[in-house]
Amino acid sequence: MLWPYISLGLATAGILALGVLSLRVYAEVSALARQLGKSSDDLARAAERLQRAAEPLARRSGDFPLDEIP
Repeated sequence: MLWPYISLGLATAGILALGVLSLRVYAEVSALARQLGKSSDDLARAAERLQRAAEPLARRSGDFPLDEIP
């Protein structure tokens, strides 16, 4: 009669361990999503600065029509 209680206790402990691990995974995924959003914003700002810096050079070279430069 002791074996059912032991197996039930081990199953409960296993489910609790999986629950704790899933919470840790959720926290890491949330942190990764925040970092990805920040990196995306940083890249967008850098691309905008690069475009602003390259526009005068493109105008001086005359290689690109001005209506194609956004």
